[in-house]
Amino acid sequence: MPDDHHAGADQGATTNEGQDTSGQISGHSGELAVAAARAHGVETMFTLSGAHVFPMYDGAVKADPPMRLLDVRHEQTAAFAAEATGKLTRIPGLAVLTAGPGVTNGVSAIAQAQFAGSPMVVVGGRAPQNRWGSGSLQEIDQPPILASVTKLATTLPTAGDVLDGIDNAFAVAGSSHRGPVFVDVPMDEFFNASSGPAPTGARPSGAAPDTDAIDRVAGLLAAATRPVLILGTDVWADGGEVAALRLVESLGLPTLTNGMGRGVIPGGHALLMTKARGVALNQADLVIVVGTPLDFRLGYGIFGGKEEGSSPAQVVHIADSPGQLSGHATLAESVSGDLTQVFDALLAAMERGTKPSWGPWTELLQDTVKTAAARDAELLSAEADPVHPARIYGELVPRLADDAVVIGDGGDFVSFAGKYVEPQRPGCWLDPGPYGCLGAGLGAAIAARLARPSSQVVLLLGDGAAGFSLMDVDTLVRHNLPVVMVMGNNSAWGLEKGPMQMLYGYDVVADLADRTAYHEVVKALGGAGEMVTDPRQIGPALDRAFAANVPYLVNVITDVNAAYPRSTFGI
Repeated sequence: MPDDHHAGADQGATTNEGQDTSGQISGHSGELAVAAARAHGVETMFTLSGAHVFPMYDGAVKADPPMRLLDVRHEQTAAFAAEATGKLTRIPGLAVLTAGPGVTNGVSAIAQAQFAGSPMVVVGGRAPQNRWGSGSLQEIDQPPILASVTKLATTLPTAGDVLDGIDNAFAVAGSSHRGPVFVDVPMDEFFNASSGPAPTGARPSGAAPDTDAIDRVAGLLAAATRPVLILGTDVWADGGEVAALRLVESLGLPTLTNGMGRGVIPGGHALLMTKARGVALNQADLVIVVGTPLDFRLGYGIFGGKEEGSSPAQVVHIADSPGQLSGHATLAESVSGDLTQVFDALLAAMERGTKPSWGPWTELLQDTVKTAAARDAELLSAEADPVHPARIYGELVPRLADDAVVIGDGGDFVSFAGKYVEPQRPGCWLDPGPYGCLGAGLGAAIAARLARPSSQVVLLLGDGAAGFSLMDVDTLVRHNLPVVMVMGNNSAWGLEKGPMQMLYGYDVVADLADRTAYHEVVKALGGAGEMVTDPRQIGPALDRAFAANVPYLVNVITDVNAAYPRSTFGI
């Protein structure tokens, strides 16, 4: 068992991280894993201390320069932080989880990454190979547990497999279609040494789209009278945001956004039709969906045809890789490939023909947006007692800088955020995505504060969601990571209470304790906060939170009966 990073130095003169002049690196498995991660741009290891992964910590400490170790209070937070890092930076995040319960505590976050296409690598500890089968501590075969929610889940059985195995894990996680990769290393092999060529951090580039399919999409778009473009998370993840905005503005194409597609078209843009979503999707004759699945959030890919005598819209699905194209929806056309190339090729194809004009359609949607904005203004300034959740956003939105990172962790309260918060820049909105997992917020806030040190970081918390991870305010405090947390506290599981009443006429297991002082929990952990019951005091409380430079919770007591209006239960 080597005791420093010079093990294997007899292979030649060494440089940083055990690399010798021939381009080989050597060291124990933890050092090699850290070197491979760093080659892919990783700056932070998210973890909770566990003996099975001690070599990873030693590798981080002895790296030159050292890799940041960010330790949390629950493994789910480490995994959610790595997932959010992948989303925000477009470089796979790294979570290191000890064996057994350390790994299984991270499964929900890994599943969220799989559903959202978030690049991340999880390195798990594993019971020692030389004791396998004899019942050592936390001995469990982990890759089969992770196989269904990862792009790849495997064991690296020997120290000699670690360097290439970790390098490959990051390459797979960061390539289209992006997602999580899980590897574990037996404890005894983690301490053993090996060597190999220094990793380059290379990843395959995106594929070029089929030009004939692009031309067919251009033909459909040219013939449409009521087209709508929908931009999803993968537009950001694939680096296609500049080309997407260029296409929209060059063609004058009415657009909706979801997930991390939010902000690709800046809030308030004349072609962003978020507030006219219902009219747009119900009356469209062509819907082009890019970088997001045709799931429950998009009516499973069925648009239009809602008015008597009208036909359903034609649907085009565009994805970063063939496996992401819908297999259940009826498609007029589909295209896969690097999304920047797709957008630019489609724009070029449209410019070769007669540029269509969708003036009446665009004007209808813009008028709908104006009407909705006027209607929203009433709720955003509501003086209701208890507070209407919308009033919180009426106070928050004017205080957000253009580069603010806004994180949603909740059900009903965060649904209001989706309606009223329109990011000004791409890469500034985080939500759980289609997996709908609560408890992601504190991990995402940790990741956002590290990734965007000069930006506002605002975590929107439902009081239910807060119960999953509020203890990790301790992590924010210990690592000096100021975050503004805004809670809509309606003392209920609001996303379930209303629907259950609708279905049965009553509800059970949907209530929480009345007016719980969650801000006092934050204060006890070293942060700050306050409770707000008067809508006129929300703005001043937010100002104090932004000025505090510590983790700060504004705990707003809201009206449980002011539920977000919805027409589906997500099934």
